[in-house]
Amino acid sequence: MIRVTMGILITILLVSQPAYAVLPQGVNLAALQGWDIVIADDVIASEIYAADEFQGYVEQATGVRLPIVKTIDHPNRHIFIGTGKPMRESPVGFSIEEFGPEDLRIIIRNDNIAIAGGRPRGTLYGVYTFLEDYLGVRFLTADHTHVPPVGKWRVVGPVDRFYHPPLEMRKNDSYDVVFNPAFAVRQRINTETNDPKFGGRTPMRLINHTFYHMMPTSKYGKEHPEYYSLVEGKRLAEAQREGSDSDLCLTNPDVFRIITNEVLAKLEKNPDWGNISVSQNDHWNKYCRCPNCTAINEREDSPMGSLLTFVNAVADAVAEKYPKVMVGTLSYTYSRKPPRTIKPRPNVQIQLCSIECCVLHPINDPNCPKNVKFCRDLKGWNEICDNIYIWNYDANFTHYQIPCPNLRVIEPNVRFFINSHAKGVFMEAARNTPAAELADLRNYIINGILWNPAVSAERMQNEFLELHYGSAADPIRRYIEMLHNRAEASGRHPNTGGPASRFGLNTDDAQAGLDLFAEAITLAGDNKVIRERVEKLSICAYRVAIEPIWYVKKAEDLDPALAKHMRPLVKRFFKLCNKFGAIRSNPREKLEVPHNRIKHILGIPDNSKF
Repeated sequence: MIRVTMGILITILLVSQPAYAVLPQGVNLAALQGWDIVIADDVIASEIYAADEFQGYVEQATGVRLPIVKTIDHPNRHIFIGTGKPMRESPVGFSIEEFGPEDLRIIIRNDNIAIAGGRPRGTLYGVYTFLEDYLGVRFLTADHTHVPPVGKWRVVGPVDRFYHPPLEMRKNDSYDVVFNPAFAVRQRINTETNDPKFGGRTPMRLINHTFYHMMPTSKYGKEHPEYYSLVEGKRLAEAQREGSDSDLCLTNPDVFRIITNEVLAKLEKNPDWGNISVSQNDHWNKYCRCPNCTAINEREDSPMGSLLTFVNAVADAVAEKYPKVMVGTLSYTYSRKPPRTIKPRPNVQIQLCSIECCVLHPINDPNCPKNVKFCRDLKGWNEICDNIYIWNYDANFTHYQIPCPNLRVIEPNVRFFINSHAKGVFMEAARNTPAAELADLRNYIINGILWNPAVSAERMQNEFLELHYGSAADPIRRYIEMLHNRAEASGRHPNTGGPASRFGLNTDDAQAGLDLFAEAITLAGDNKVIRERVEKLSICAYRVAIEPIWYVKKAEDLDPALAKHMRPLVKRFFKLCNKFGAIRSNPREKLEVPHNRIKHILGIPDNSKF
């Protein structure tokens, strides 16, 4: 009965079509011989690059190198990259006049394809979307792009899709992204380069600690200690570390004058900026307790009271001269709680930081006490501010090589931020080293979710493991599952760093990790590329294994039996770190510091190497 009904329905639909109507057809990507790539006469740099990228990857997938042209003399077998008169007048033509700078549209039908978007990045992002979704290309790491052969038959479409990315700022502060702008743009991270070929960066810059740049104690502290925060009866007018040992007295009129002048001078030199930071230094509690600052903070039930009063005043001065520029400030540590009555000006941007939050549970987990407080503060900011951005943390910042089992929370966290009306998200990762734990996989998941929060992180993880580690994928998958299961079962709530035990890992887990990586190496066999990828990933397992010796200060405190057991593991760990460029153990310490200390403890001569 169902089959008869559907058949009748299809017949009615076909009969109801005008005699001249032709139902749209898809395009066979395995039969592109004779096609071309069409760009506009007024093409911009990123659209030229988009056409080159499309041409190169399609050639890898199909074996056909499509010519790039600006004029056409026949109606079909064209791939239009970007806007222009030929595209708009084609059967798949459309206007991008109302598109935002990253909006994109893809139309596939009847022997024509159009990929175009807003300028400067929409068309380029549209090309990468097409390559991923219709050719199966995967930009896995900076040095590994998977391009599957198209085969003998690959029909796609008909398609007409529009995409507006939900985040206007997407930043992932990992080594591969920061130092590889081509990879960053393929992953649609829009904060890393001004190169017009890559579409430039979003005008919305990261809000960061800036008071110490604008008013360092080394410049003003000696003559004007009153400019700086009063803490326990003392003005913090001297600082060994400018960014963390002091802050400003935000009710001092001279401080307001100096900061405002600095801000206006910076904006004059940088007319392309969409925002500017006016923000506290990097500390937990060194804000000013002078009577004037304290009176505001007590009235507002938050040290954010004096800070936001100050930022609002600067924002008013900025608005007079630069009405389109946002003034951003961090809601960080002591200033995370919104003030009771003061509201941000319309041109003020709040970047809320989750540094106190647990990395093992989703931010919106009601059973995680650390995260509940963050959600309360985020809700409070949403009630008074329309310009919310997020600074989230995605690495072990005291030990880059120790596992941070947070892969399961990336997807729900980003979705929560977007559902909470965040306009931008910064995922802070291990910027300083190319071999932080699980960094390649974590990058792939973070970048994908920031661009499209509807994708499944679990699917992305499985896809990455299969494509990047090949025959060795299964034990690596089991290793990752073990890490996350152990951490979740521990009942702990760690935030941004700490020893392995803080994440619920012990010596049994360390040995299990080494065993799984030994299995992965065996499965890699003679495939040198796979073996090296497994070796790089195994650094984190070796780091957990040598945890018992990491904190030993003196050779006499080391048990001889432990030293004998640790020696080959330590040797392997540092050898792998050297091979894959793991030069730092955390943001402030080079790996050579613990390297030299452990060599000394183990009695290894200074002129020898692991």
